Amino acid sequence: MKKTIFVLSIVTALLLVMGIITKMNFAQKNSNISKDLENKKNLVAYFSHTGNTREIANQIHNITDSDIFEIKPIEDYPNNYQAVVDQAKKEINLNYKPALKTQIKNIESYDVIFVGSPNWWGTIAPPVATFLSTYNFEGKTIIPFITHGGSHMGRSVSDIKTLCPTAYITDSHSFWGSSVYSAQNEVSEWLEKTPD
Repeated sequence: MKKTIFVLSIVTALLLVMGIITKMNFAQKNSNISKDLENKKNLVAYFSHTGNTREIANQIHNITDSDIFEIKPIEDYPNNYQAVVDQAKKEINLNYKPALKTQIKNIESYDVIFVGSPNWWGTIAPPVATFLSTYNFEGKTIIPFITHGGSHMGRSVSDIKTLCPTAYITDSHSFWGSSVYSAQNEVSEWLEKTPD
C-alpha cells in the first residue's frame, strides 16, 4: 500500500512538472507575437505550388496558434517549371481567377488574415486573387507574406489593396524561397512587430 502511494506521489509530481514546463513553453511561444495578434482571432490563408509558401504559413500558424487554410484551385498547376511559368503569365495578363476547391464558411469570425502567395510575375498567384475576390474583408486586417526567388513583394501589396479596398493591409513581408526552412527567426522577429 505504501509503495502504491509512493508511486502515485511520484507520478503526480511528474505530471505537475510537465504541466509547468508546458505552460512555460506556451508563454515563450506567445512572447514571440505582438500583443495585437494575441488578442485577436487570426487565420493563415495561403497558396503554395512548390511548398515554400506552405512552409512559411506553417511557421506563422505554429507561432501564432492561428487557424490555417490552404487555398487550392480546382485544376492543379503543372509540375514542369516552364509550363507553370507560362500558365501563370497568361492567367495574370488576362486577370484570370481560377475556381477554388476549398472554401471558408466563417471568414467573418476572423480579425486578422495572413495571406500567403508565391511571387508570380511580380504579384500574387491567381488562386490568391480568387480567394481575395470571394470574401468580404471589410474592416479586417490583411497581412501579406510572399515567397520569392529575387523579386521580393513586387506589386503584391498594391494588387491586394485593389482586390480588398475596405480592408486594412499592413506589415507585409517577403521570404526568399531558398531559405524558408531556416526562416524561423526571421518569421518570429517579423511577428513581434506585426501589426504596428
